[in-house]
Amino acid sequence: MKKIIVLTLAILCINLFSINICYAEMVMYNTKTHKYHQIWCRWAAKCTVNCIKIDKKEAIKRGGIPCKVCGG
Repeated sequence: MKKIIVLTLAILCINLFSINICYAEMVMYNTKTHKYHQIWCRWAAKCTVNCIKIDKKEAIKRGGIPCKVCGG
């Protein structure tokens, strides 16, 4: 019984760990200014024309710089 509990916990930990690895942090990226913001940032809310929602790694790859308010 003890082996079954340990094995179940190990499988759960592996599954939870893999979920965290696959999680992508989404940001709002301004294609004109090349700044990226956290989704909750007040400046992201004001950006309506040139902003797209993309992965943070992609924003950095496109030359993005973090917002001075939210830190991207």
